[in-house]
Amino acid sequence: MSEHSTTSAPPMEALTAPRRARVSIALVFGVHGAVSGSFVTRIPWIQHHLDLSPGRLGLALVMPAIGSSLAMPLAGRFVHRYGGRAAVRGLLSLWCLALALPAPAPSLPVLCAALLVFGATAGMADVAMNAQGVEIEQRLGRSIMSGLHGMWSAGGLLASGFGILAAHLDLDARLQLAVTALVLLALAQPVCRGLPDLRAPEQAEAPPHFALPPRSSLVIGLVGFCAVFAEGASMDWSGVYLRDVTGASATLAAASYTAFAGTMAVSRLAGDAVIRRLGAVRATRLGGAVATTGGLLVVAADGPALAIPGFALIGIGIAVIVPLAFAAAGRIGSNPSQAIAGVATVTYTSGLVAPAIIGTLAQATSLTVSFGLVTALTFALLLSAGALRRAEQNSATENTARENVTTMSPESTSGKNLPTL
Repeated sequence: MSEHSTTSAPPMEALTAPRRARVSIALVFGVHGAVSGSFVTRIPWIQHHLDLSPGRLGLALVMPAIGSSLAMPLAGRFVHRYGGRAAVRGLLSLWCLALALPAPAPSLPVLCAALLVFGATAGMADVAMNAQGVEIEQRLGRSIMSGLHGMWSAGGLLASGFGILAAHLDLDARLQLAVTALVLLALAQPVCRGLPDLRAPEQAEAPPHFALPPRSSLVIGLVGFCAVFAEGASMDWSGVYLRDVTGASATLAAASYTAFAGTMAVSRLAGDAVIRRLGAVRATRLGGAVATTGGLLVVAADGPALAIPGFALIGIGIAVIVPLAFAAAGRIGSNPSQAIAGVATVTYTSGLVAPAIIGTLAQATSLTVSFGLVTALTFALLLSAGALRRAEQNSATENTARENVTTMSPESTSGKNLPTL
């Protein structure tokens, strides 16, 4: 082998480590989604066990979103102090264990406190694992974030299947969720071993204990806000819309959530190929156009035949937007975790307020008018997609620099402060 080929080819470890890390981070997303899917299926048991009215249950279910929004800005501190791999392992483990907290709650106040902790651990783990996903995506030099979020959806759907079976068998949710928490905790440990041990340079200043979202992330967050608003509105209200507006049967209306979630999962798993071909900005505009078309079908629907494909198109259109927003946030500053936390806080706030706004507007006018608002927000994606352009340009610059590094000899890179996998 010639001297030139020895020094120009990247080491085998440089080629395989990012691929191993991609598998690991995909499984991390799957475990995180499985915790969420396990909990959702046992909400009816918790409601019956505590004899909660719909209003009191609704109050309790707001707590996870509040906990997430409050705790997400703390995640950057964990990543800086402990490194990316340890932060993901620790926070994901806490999220798994938190699954066992809500079911044993003896009263509404205790349930609210448990769900506040549940949401806080979910949000911090979410930020840490998305920061890892962005770094791995940059090292691979191609889009993977949509597929990672697709793995989250797939993990949720798989776990929800076990939850539905447990509910069908009339298993006590306290036992079922405790066992599920331990199983997922055990899975989380080996899954995290393949993650890169990303650490900030020694001279880097530690982020504050509670960091407000950086201004640069707010514009990107608004893109995610529009997508998550449409997602939350469709997931929570599609069944009611089909039943009350289009006259669909109870069975068809009840199946709307599973169908919508399945559409989202498939679209996200396939979305990276679209992003690689079109780029972030054009993919966002295409998604906005598809979702707007779906919204128009929903608004115009006088029967299930139009509303069902309309909701499907909304799901397909917005599927890749949030992964793109997280990926963009991770590329715009020196502290990816803080920027991702900022985008996550804005987008998840949208998911918190969307169902309430839709319900309030429907009460004052109609559900059709409410989904007119959803359609307007999906159309806004076409106008705001340019916010992702700077991040896309930064990504191209980083990929070029990374290719240059891999063609250098080991001697020429010695002493450089390069991240290691």
